[in-house]
Amino acid sequence: MSAGLYIHVPFCASVCPYCDFAVTLAGEERRQAYVAGIGREAALAAADGLKFDTVYLGGGTPSALAADQLGEILGAVRGRLQVGEDTWTFLEINPEDVSAASVSAWRELEVRTVSLGVQSFDDAALGFLGRRHTADDARRALDRLREGGFATVSLDLIYGLPGQSADGWCRQLEEAAARSADHLSCYQLTIHSGTVFGRRQARGSLGEAVEPVQAELFLLTHRVLAELGYEGYEVSNFATAPRHRSRHNLKYWSHEPYLGLGPSAHSFVGRRRFWNQRRLRAWQRAVDAGCRPLEGSEELGDAELALEAIMLGLRTADGVDLGSLRSRYGVDLVELNRRAIERFCDGGHLVLDSGRLRPTVSGMAIADTLARELEVGASG
Repeated sequence: MSAGLYIHVPFCASVCPYCDFAVTLAGEERRQAYVAGIGREAALAAADGLKFDTVYLGGGTPSALAADQLGEILGAVRGRLQVGEDTWTFLEINPEDVSAASVSAWRELEVRTVSLGVQSFDDAALGFLGRRHTADDARRALDRLREGGFATVSLDLIYGLPGQSADGWCRQLEEAAARSADHLSCYQLTIHSGTVFGRRQARGSLGEAVEPVQAELFLLTHRVLAELGYEGYEVSNFATAPRHRSRHNLKYWSHEPYLGLGPSAHSFVGRRRFWNQRRLRAWQRAVDAGCRPLEGSEELGDAELALEAIMLGLRTADGVDLGSLRSRYGVDLVELNRRAIERFCDGGHLVLDSGRLRPTVSGMAIADTLARELEVGASG
């Protein structure tokens, strides 16, 4: 089974008020030190023996690095890890970093999927979200990427903003489709403590949409995008064709192994889950000293792994492979949960079909709740 390689690029030109990721504003010296550090960490991780067929550069803002720095990173991981010749490379980018020169450089690096952080085609919404680009910047960037010859062009959009109407959100989706995006990631605005929005929420000046509105917008997103020709193959992800699904993220949702490099990156190998130091300086000190930059790890048992597989599977249109769950973790999910599954099927949330337990769209909306109500004790 081939693994996925995730590389966290922590640099941003500014920090968005909703962002809860490990990001930093840093100058060229620290950026170059980071690039060299990724090569060192890759060499240390080679002992894991994983073979990779996807490489995902996320962040942060990977496109904030110069093309030669991105090339150095990719060259380092290809030289130190078992990265296949036909590996699919993903790159997250911001509209303000898209130019004719950058598009050409990314294509030379054999990037196949670009994920553009549009967030909105509305200038007022972009201002609220603290984004540095305008709606027209996003449109021009998307046009350039469409002309650049990438295999898949994906857009990120955020919904559930204060005062946003259902009609307004529909117009966002319609514009993304009209501009021929191959893939959409649609995320509901979530407010995290420690962020600018989190502090505003603590003062009572900002709040998330109430649950009925969240549910309405979620179901609306899936209905409208289905009408526009997008398959909702995961809770927040939509593709115009199976070939445009995220091959890398599918590894997370399918409980396949992945390795994370860079500050805050997470990994899952065998029964072990481990994660890196979150702060750039702590991560840098470790790799410069020749040490794996780990902050923590845990070994998971069958019940824990089965519960994870169920929770992840119920977030996808493909659902849970019951045979795989039984062979990997010794859990006969239907036998253990026959009455609950019948109830969920009768309620229109789940479908039991061809050895799989699949969620409907309404089931995806409450996937975590469904998973928590299913028993995963090992079968005899």
